[in-house]
Amino acid sequence: MNSTNPVTTKTFSLGGDLTVNRLGFGAMRLPAGTFDGPTRDPETGIAVLRRAMDLGVNHIDTAGFYNRGTVRANELIRRALTPYRDDLVIATKVGPLPGPNGVPSGQATPDQLRGLVETDLRALGLDRLDLVYLRVGGMTGLGGESIAERFAVLAELRAQGLIRHLGVSNVDAAQFAEARAIAPVTAVQNQYADDMGLLAECEEAGIAYVPYFPLGGGGSPLDAERLGRVAARVGASTMQVQIAALLAVSPSVLAIPGTGSLGHLEENVASGDLVLSEEDLSDLRG
Repeated sequence: MNSTNPVTTKTFSLGGDLTVNRLGFGAMRLPAGTFDGPTRDPETGIAVLRRAMDLGVNHIDTAGFYNRGTVRANELIRRALTPYRDDLVIATKVGPLPGPNGVPSGQATPDQLRGLVETDLRALGLDRLDLVYLRVGGMTGLGGESIAERFAVLAELRAQGLIRHLGVSNVDAAQFAEARAIAPVTAVQNQYADDMGLLAECEEAGIAYVPYFPLGGGGSPLDAERLGRVAARVGASTMQVQIAALLAVSPSVLAIPGTGSLGHLEENVASGDLVLSEEDLSDLRG
């Protein structure tokens, strides 16, 4: 494997007091492959979570709305991993409300946010949540609304000791600034293609940037021919190259690839040891 890419740091300090490996695990695909897909076997999800810990993962990204039928990601995490390791950081998101079909389609009011946080605490079996993101809006488009009132509720819950660190998700630069004026922001979770400028701002401020749907960022998938060429050169799968390329963008980027498969988990975690050279990255960028 190559070793000339300058972004080789494998850990990040969330909020200055929680050290996590930059390659974590996203829990969204544990209940189902998609929000409206068939329900997965919960025992497989439990096995995946336990194997992730064996492989050194210490950052899990989840949400109370990661459910399908009776299979709930937070309950799987509690069943699989309690008593929790001291170094494990669990991040969750509040804001979206599921519709009748289980797909998140509404937004919580400020008055509803405390209840969502308390539900996550119970489901995960915790007294305090490590990191809570305010997830804003739907799956498309950023901005257009104030988040101050809702973020202030989470800031108050942080002051009361129910939350350790706060984040924001699916926000534009104005909303990010609005949140930072209320309380410290530890992490931003946005779609990678949306805002390279916001990523630069996070890096400068020591804030984690945790992209969702990131592979091939910049708005379109990586060119398959170039991706295949680099993968062959470094002796890795195309998925591993995509994850390694994401981690190479900035030391503030945290990757949270999710899967309900033990095989895919092993492949994803191995990406953390793949360091791409500048030649490789240049080839991928075209």
